[in-house]
Amino acid sequence: MVAAAPSKFLKASILSLTIASSVAAAAQQGTQAIVEGSSIIYEAVFFAEFSPVNVNDMIDRIPGVNLAMNNRGGGNRRGLGAGENEILINGQRQTGKSNEGRDQLSRLSADQVDYIEIIRGTSEEMDIRSGGQVVNIVLLDSRSRSSITTEANMDRYHDGTFDPGAKLSWTGQSGSFNYLFHLEGEPRYQNRLSKEYSRDPDGDLLETRFEDSTRKQTDYETSFNIGYQFDNSLVQLNGLYGGDCAPEDKERLINDYSNTSIVSLLEREDIDRCRENWEIGGDYEYEFRNGGKYRFLFIVNDGQWLQERDRFEILDDREKKDLFLYNNGRDQERIFRTSYTFDPILNHGLELGIERAQTLRDGNLRLGLDLGGTPSPEHGFLTAVTVDNSNSTVEEVRYENFLVHNWQINDKSSLESSLIYETSTITQTGDVYNERDFDFVRPKLDYRYNINQSMQLRATVEKLVSQLSFSDFMASSDSDDDDQNTQAGNPQIVQEQHWEYSLNLEYRLPNSIGVLNSEIYYRDYEDVIDRVDVSTGPDDLRSARGNIGGAYRYGMNLDASSRLGYIGLPSALLSLGISVQDSEVTDPFLNIKRRMRYNSRWFGRASFRHDVTRWDMSYGFNYFNSDNDSDARQQIDINDIERDIRDYGLMLFVEKKAFNDITFRLDVRNANDPLRCRERTRFLGATIGGIVEEVENYCSQDGPVYALKIRHTF
Repeated sequence: MVAAAPSKFLKASILSLTIASSVAAAAQQGTQAIVEGSSIIYEAVFFAEFSPVNVNDMIDRIPGVNLAMNNRGGGNRRGLGAGENEILINGQRQTGKSNEGRDQLSRLSADQVDYIEIIRGTSEEMDIRSGGQVVNIVLLDSRSRSSITTEANMDRYHDGTFDPGAKLSWTGQSGSFNYLFHLEGEPRYQNRLSKEYSRDPDGDLLETRFEDSTRKQTDYETSFNIGYQFDNSLVQLNGLYGGDCAPEDKERLINDYSNTSIVSLLEREDIDRCRENWEIGGDYEYEFRNGGKYRFLFIVNDGQWLQERDRFEILDDREKKDLFLYNNGRDQERIFRTSYTFDPILNHGLELGIERAQTLRDGNLRLGLDLGGTPSPEHGFLTAVTVDNSNSTVEEVRYENFLVHNWQINDKSSLESSLIYETSTITQTGDVYNERDFDFVRPKLDYRYNINQSMQLRATVEKLVSQLSFSDFMASSDSDDDDQNTQAGNPQIVQEQHWEYSLNLEYRLPNSIGVLNSEIYYRDYEDVIDRVDVSTGPDDLRSARGNIGGAYRYGMNLDASSRLGYIGLPSALLSLGISVQDSEVTDPFLNIKRRMRYNSRWFGRASFRHDVTRWDMSYGFNYFNSDNDSDARQQIDINDIERDIRDYGLMLFVEKKAFNDITFRLDVRNANDPLRCRERTRFLGATIGGIVEEVENYCSQDGPVYALKIRHTF
């Protein structure tokens, strides 16, 4: 049944595209988008019939907007200049990481929007560097405007728990000063039920585990975005502060069938987690009389977190503590970027600049076990266990020198080329000392050809270097394996790199009824990051994240988004998509060719929204599914092999604008109560030995979540 899913998705996609194309000329006539060069403009009147409350409500009604909002291949990019799939406000990037442009969409009220622009080209004018598309939200140019958007929500979970939340945003403009202030508390409660069955190589039952885990969490956050427009310059500043504590309680029943009689054991765990983070970002832009622009951007952020895990064995008359695991850390980042943009000759634009970034992580890990030794107060009054590389500081100082050239070849085609020369030094101190220097040259070519106003061809060649996760450098806690409390770090890990070649063809259907898009790509990797062997000997098997050599990945993405006027539902929007891919890398443990980790052979997605405008009501769903059958779901490690198996995902919603312009929305997340399963094969000794010790089958469910939201704009 699962294997047939991709063919069903493909058939559905082709059918919808065929119908949309064949009847486009006869499709509904109404308010349409405006095509200006490579941009598609949706004026505020386009959304009027849907009675939107905020910008998110407006964007949800744009056919094919997911192409501009999603980023399928550019994760872990370095630096502030990527611009990939960003959200612009009045043509300006929001200089932030935790407080970026797309975070503003639910905070800006719809009545302040002039138009929404889908930019399919590149432009030095708006600092866009993108192999995809960019969404630009243009607000009304008013000397005085102000609105307050409120939202109250209540989530109901499968164990009967109710968890409230709220959001408040105040946005507006006074003369040349614009502002947005936001405050929210978002519920993140979770109750997870899980079970695990362990069997020996002959299939005989060895052990069962049943677990009930409850996490109480509410994320609190406050942020601001302010800006002032001078005659020839613009200043913007934004900030954010957030934090939460998320205590978690686990109760576990273990039944041991390995002996002649069943032995049962009760355990419980207390896990305390807390975090807080803040961020300040800003930019300054000055326009000279010759049309040149000087820009200066900066981001400074700081985040601290800690987690303490205590495990107890429940006896008849008392509890016996047998595990203490403490992990804390601090992440800091300081990025500064400056550039000058100008047009040396007609139809050519140049940007020259430099960026400096300093990234730091401090990490500390302490492990205590019930070994009968001297109790340590710093290790939960258990015996202190030495963990290699458990106390470290990692710092990277990076410089980027960049040159970007935009060439408007003619009225149909454009070429953006860029060259980045990057140097960096990574230093690790503490339990391990290691200092290394790196340098990379990162070129890019992005060619776009507008075949006509409806069809655009894009071709991109780019060298990408990933951002390392500094948690990989040092030992960390392992919450997914009860037989392994910690994971080793790897001070020798280096950046993953790849060349990406992509070709994209987009066709926008007439009368603004939809978009068809296809993309093919090939990626050539070096220094792929995966699990590697860091064992100290045959009796001390360890693995950590590290580099395993070269690899390649190729694939195709097909997307279709269309209004359904040709079947009598002009205010309904259906979007379908399927991605197929394959890859190859050499496994470091078994020395065999396999697919890259987390490389599902296919991934399907569908979304539907129907606005019943005469009732001010809408309903719909979001659906996704992926391959579970291929070896792409396998994760080979030093002494085990894991396989992830997951159900499809389904989210339902219904929304109604009622009295006094108050909007009620009911979301049902995890509507199908999906199972998340894992099959883990453990080996006696190393995996390459092939001697199976046991096979564990684990499944968990979080249950459906019913979320009621009440929204109003003043």
